Amino acid sequence: MIILICRSALICLVLLSAGRLFAQTRIYTADSLGSQRDANGILSAFFSGKNSVAAPVDMTKEGSWSVLPSAAYNPSVGFAVGAISSGGKYFGDPVNTTLSVINAGFYISTNRLSTFEFKHNAFSSENKWNLQGTLQIGKTIAKDNGLGTGRRSVGDGELRMNDEHFPNNPNEYPLRYVYIKVNERIYRKLANYFYAGAGLSFNFYTGIDDGRKEVPITATHNFRYSVKNGYSPNAYQANGILLNFQFNNRDQPNRPFRGIYADVVLRANQSWLGSTRNAWQIKTEFRKYWSLSASNPENVFAFWHWANYLLNGSLPYLELPGTGSDAYGRIGRAFVIGRFKGLSFVYNEAEYRFPLTSNKLLSGVTFVNIESANNQRDIKLFRYWEPGAGVGLRLLFNKYTRSNLCIDYGRGSYGSSGFFLGLNEVF
Repeated sequence: MIILICRSALICLVLLSAGRLFAQTRIYTADSLGSQRDANGILSAFFSGKNSVAAPVDMTKEGSWSVLPSAAYNPSVGFAVGAISSGGKYFGDPVNTTLSVINAGFYISTNRLSTFEFKHNAFSSENKWNLQGTLQIGKTIAKDNGLGTGRRSVGDGELRMNDEHFPNNPNEYPLRYVYIKVNERIYRKLANYFYAGAGLSFNFYTGIDDGRKEVPITATHNFRYSVKNGYSPNAYQANGILLNFQFNNRDQPNRPFRGIYADVVLRANQSWLGSTRNAWQIKTEFRKYWSLSASNPENVFAFWHWANYLLNGSLPYLELPGTGSDAYGRIGRAFVIGRFKGLSFVYNEAEYRFPLTSNKLLSGVTFVNIESANNQRDIKLFRYWEPGAGVGLRLLFNKYTRSNLCIDYGRGSYGSSGFFLGLNEVF
């Protein structure tokens, strides 16, 4: 009975949110953007020497595309310079079609690391089809602390191999590697805001531990996990089939003001696709956005839940879900990428977003988050929660696509802190 009541309440919430969103869509798609300023417009005016307001862009015809040089910082890789681009276009009536967006970027860091990313989220007319995909290629470094949430002193435990004894290893180790990730999904609309789809994912990791100095390979968490689970510690693959079910009534994918996004993905890594080992996973994601002001819809309270559970089989070490393992690498501000990870991983975050200037060029955010992961020993999922919190500044990059540049400062457990820069909202 309780389950039925909860299910009915959820359905009612979804329907009410959908109705409210549809009723307000015409208002916000018809709003004039003439009073807003963005970085793209400021730079165009500077180089052209003209201060006049640019002509409005017809997003149903030519769309909008912006390219800017960029600097970034992440505690994992250091300072980086490169270029970012963002584009958007409607492939149907904006009243019943979501804006299609493309985002790309290339960075080279002070640690001789580099990355290239290309992401797209395209909607056909009336949202009958939705195509989502990412391509990521890079050379990076991770500060590896092993599996599970909780203090590092837990470590991976002792390891015996070929009559050799390796003591517990609770320390943090640098982990360098090269990666290629390709993920493509296609969805078909079943009913209003409900979609079903399928896809493929190919993740390659090589050159692992390359460039380490005084750290012996036998001490690293990657080596011990790989040996224990039958992987080469130097290279492996995780390639799989995806089955997806989605609910999406957000008003815009880059920077939603209102709506719900819910996604359930069943992933099956298969050796016949080149995967090193077979595995079954289920990923659940839920996002909810509340616009708190009719006159300033940018005042938004947002909630994000992201979880990935291993159902059966085995995953290579760098494929384990954890901090920064979402498609945009933004999970867990306050911690470096991969700081916490496990066979299964759960994450929750709440954020308040608000404009700082009347022309919407600058805005701010405050956020709090928690994450939990398990390991192969005695740490169970939900046993330890690691908190993080912080504030951020936003610079409107392209007002037509709502793209913005993000600068966040976060602090977390065990004295972790850092600045995090990126393109578009974290979620």
